[in-house]
Amino acid sequence: MDIIGQLNAAVNYIENNLTGDIDYNEIAKTACSSPYHFQRMFSAITTIPLSEYIRRRRLTRAAMDLQGGDDKIIDIALRYGYNSPDSFTRAFKSMHGITPSYAKTRGVKLKAYPRIIFALTIKGVIAMDYKIIEKDAFKIVGIKEWTSIEGGQNFVNIPQMWQKMPAEKYEQLASLANTDITGIIGVCGEGDEINGFHYWIAAATTLPCPPDLEEREIPASTWAVFESVGPMPKAIQDVWGRIFSEWFPNSGYEHDCAPDFEWYDCGDIQAEDYRSEVWIPVVKKS
Repeated sequence: MDIIGQLNAAVNYIENNLTGDIDYNEIAKTACSSPYHFQRMFSAITTIPLSEYIRRRRLTRAAMDLQGGDDKIIDIALRYGYNSPDSFTRAFKSMHGITPSYAKTRGVKLKAYPRIIFALTIKGVIAMDYKIIEKDAFKIVGIKEWTSIEGGQNFVNIPQMWQKMPAEKYEQLASLANTDITGIIGVCGEGDEINGFHYWIAAATTLPCPPDLEEREIPASTWAVFESVGPMPKAIQDVWGRIFSEWFPNSGYEHDCAPDFEWYDCGDIQAEDYRSEVWIPVVKKS
């Protein structure tokens, strides 16, 4: 099964379990992936976190149940994973703008988020600049923080991590970078792949690790390296989406088990010609 088929199989699993427990391990297994990599792939392609998609689909179905029958609100709340009428009401009002009880009224306006269907689109108009390289194991040193995947919290935590890091720490990391991977990199590293991961702001170096930093080894891998040109963060986010929706389905490669990382050039990150790179460990499909 190709990546598009795997994604649709995962969505089928979600749709079949909207009124029950949804196991992120099972979703990932259906897609032949790990929970961590599946959630990153899903959000890169759809631009919403997996947990948010599940929430929207459940509340869409809940609204239909409210208008289509005589079930009690508490029964519908429990059906879609809410343990109390209050928590269900808050979530329902946040999405639909009205309370569940008012939603039973004919003629009220409700929101509906249809199920996602993944389809292969061959665009071919805008080229993707990439290269495949082999690289020996190397060491990174830097700072790391744990970030949760739930609710897309990593999309909030990681930018905050960059913003709060002191200028002298950037200078320290830049001075340590002495390999062919120059400058500062952002690494999505190890962790509990269901709930979150450690994110590193780091430098690749052969120098000893200073006492105020941490280090880890990145294993020898084959890397697909994609160029991004344009203002951050939109340019690199667009590249991530195209990697999973356009490149992987046609490449003959799949994700290997090593950290992804982004490389950032010096200069104005809002410039139209600002350059960065996405490095993804890959392996040929068997």
